[in-house]
Amino acid sequence: MTLVRRARPEDAAEVLRLRQVMIDSVFGPEDPGGPTDWHTASLPTLRARLTGEDGDFAAFVVDHPERPGALAAMVAGTLEYRIGRADNPHGRVGYVFSVATEAGLRRRGYARACMAELLEWFRLRGAAQVDLNASAEAEPLYASLGFVRKPDPSMRLRL
Repeated sequence: MTLVRRARPEDAAEVLRLRQVMIDSVFGPEDPGGPTDWHTASLPTLRARLTGEDGDFAAFVVDHPERPGALAAMVAGTLEYRIGRADNPHGRVGYVFSVATEAGLRRRGYARACMAELLEWFRLRGAAQVDLNASAEAEPLYASLGFVRKPDPSMRLRL
């Protein structure tokens, strides 16, 4: 049985480490083992966000089975508000933006267990839908949880 728990402020550095694992696996490392100096700037903000039990952000983690203080997997997401519409009159939307498992610990159900907790967290807060971007490698997991591909007309402006 996989024990999933809500991430705590003291997990922030490990959550950032696993986020980097996810970024590197999706986008490829620009410099393998390279620039992570952004972690230093991000750490205080993430610690503060992990303190808020009832906020709009949550991360769920599985502890590393062999390394005390390390994490094996994590999932993070936010609850967003959008003006309602017919199929979501209250406008609550979950967004999963980071799912990562330590490379040597994959295929043990850790990401699935973390996702199940995050999806329940969204349900309890009234989210009518949950969105995410999937890598080709992770798409089968999300499809097995009920996610479907959608036409995505999204655009982005970097400020």
